[in-house]
Amino acid sequence: MKSKPQIIAQGAEAILIKDGKILKKDRIKKSYRHPALDSLLRTWRTRHESRIMEKASKLIPIPSIKKTSEFEIDMDFVPGKRLSNYLDSLPEKKSLKICKQIGQQVSKIHQSNIIHGDLTTSNMILYKSQVYFIDFGLSFHSHRAEDKAVDLHLIKQAFESKHFKRAKSYFKNIIDGYKQANPEAQLVLKQLEKVESRGRYKGKH
Repeated sequence: MKSKPQIIAQGAEAILIKDGKILKKDRIKKSYRHPALDSLLRTWRTRHESRIMEKASKLIPIPSIKKTSEFEIDMDFVPGKRLSNYLDSLPEKKSLKICKQIGQQVSKIHQSNIIHGDLTTSNMILYKSQVYFIDFGLSFHSHRAEDKAVDLHLIKQAFESKHFKRAKSYFKNIIDGYKQANPEAQLVLKQLEKVESRGRYKGKH
């Protein structure tokens, strides 16, 4: 007997509904916006996210899209473990290997000028030794080293807040993975230093 669809998460922008082996991401109507504008924005964001996911799926593990409609993306449900809750419970050697894999995958999408926009371990699922990136709702295209550096800075901040005991070694392995076969890595990492120095300067005021 097929189980009933169930809401598994609800954010400011979308509801996630699990329906068997399918995950439906349904963009929420915003009552404060003019109905025509709201419809236009939701449609554009849904299609934009779907296009970026299609492109990223040729590069790294992400949920496969089954169907895209006006406000909804239907994709495969990835039944693994969310890294935000799981990474620290693994033996350190294994967790560092996973971080290296994450760095390699970030490098691959960056080389195709895809910026994830919300790189945290909450948006990564470990399934059969593969890290799947999820939630491309804030993603966009950019060739700028600045945007790629900010993407890396986001995951560094995520480690410092959620995985602070191993944050340094985790991020070192991210960077090691990022550098592999990436001709633009040094340019991005140099920009990352500038992004971080701006943050430190801001913190003094």
